Amino acid sequence: MSTQKQKEFLENLKQRYGKDFLPSFENIAKDLGFKHKNSVWQYFNKLKTENLIIEENKRFRLNKNLFGARLLLSPVRAGFASAGEDYVEKRVSLDEQFHIDNPSTFLFTVIGDSMIDLGIFEGDTVIIKKSSEAKSGDIVLAFIDGGYTLKVFRKKNSEVWLEPANSHYPILKPKETLEIFGTVQGIVRKIKAD
Repeated sequence: MSTQKQKEFLENLKQRYGKDFLPSFENIAKDLGFKHKNSVWQYFNKLKTENLIIEENKRFRLNKNLFGARLLLSPVRAGFASAGEDYVEKRVSLDEQFHIDNPSTFLFTVIGDSMIDLGIFEGDTVIIKKSSEAKSGDIVLAFIDGGYTLKVFRKKNSEVWLEPANSHYPILKPKETLEIFGTVQGIVRKIKAD
């Protein structure tokens, strides 16, 4: 188990370098305020033996399991309260779960309320995987007749249209163009405390 100083060193590496490859011991010493690179080497070797630092292609980086939010694997009831359970946790990263660092993945902020019946509200961030194709029923970011919109893609035989998830909005049928920009892979909502 790491000492408090080793834990602090690890946290400093996470804050400073994140998921990038780590620089030389000399640069780490300079960046983190050590007088000698030998001190960095001693911390480094201890963290390596605990698999907190891993080697890839003769370079070092922090173990990816150190990043992301903690996911408790015991579910939380949204109905009646239940007795507490022991829980197991693991780290999850939106980067990995939704491939956010992939060049074909984009994030957009939702404006409007045409998708509220599917739980997509104004201010939510949608995670879009770029694709020019969609299946009927997919939630898509589409370009229709000169503007972008977030809707449910529908197709029956050769007819296509975009369907809102709010009865106050009309179905959109293309007059000239309909291009699919991508499909929704997930939604992120920030809860504001009053």
